[in-house]
Amino acid sequence: MDSTYRHADLTVDQQHALLTAARALGEEFTGTFGTETIERFLHTSYDQFAGRAVIANYLPLLAERFARQRLRALARVEGKDNAGVPIVLFLCVHNAGRSQMALGFFTHLAGQRALGWSGGTEPGELINPAVVEVMHERGIDITGEFPKPWTSEIVQAADVVVTMGCGDACPVYPGKHYLDWDLDDPDGKTPEQIRSIRDDIERRVRALLSDIGVPAG
Repeated sequence: MDSTYRHADLTVDQQHALLTAARALGEEFTGTFGTETIERFLHTSYDQFAGRAVIANYLPLLAERFARQRLRALARVEGKDNAGVPIVLFLCVHNAGRSQMALGFFTHLAGQRALGWSGGTEPGELINPAVVEVMHERGIDITGEFPKPWTSEIVQAADVVVTMGCGDACPVYPGKHYLDWDLDDPDGKTPEQIRSIRDDIERRVRALLSDIGVPAG
């Protein structure tokens, strides 16, 4: 796969990394999506992070990971996904605290029996370090995650959308099953203050898994 995508601010290494990512996605989604769709999703995903990335060298990797999630979502929306597992999307404002904790618990407890995603209406730059710390106390490592936006195909692919404090900015699609969790924002709070939010989120995630018929491992 040859990418024709060019940006004046891209280094040669970044261009090479994007080309490598495009080839990897092309192999993964061969027979599902064509080259044009895959490259478009990769490059628009890159643009989502280009203006706020803390470390520019990570941009191609973030773009590839986000494009992969979006393509999986599009496959579900278009009936090309045969996985058959329920998808839950957790949304908050910055995707740096509440939604990341919820995703961490959901992924940990659901295993391969369900798929969890997260996003924010105004994604931050990094996950709240205090949130990472209190989740680590529960044996859950969320350092591999990163704040990201939501896109239309991701929302449409989800079976359940859980919103947390984003109000009218959260996307609303007719016929979609929504849950609104009233949770304090951990931003600016100490680990001691965040622990109660974390424990409340765990209880809610366990209840949600029960409601959608997914055993908590």
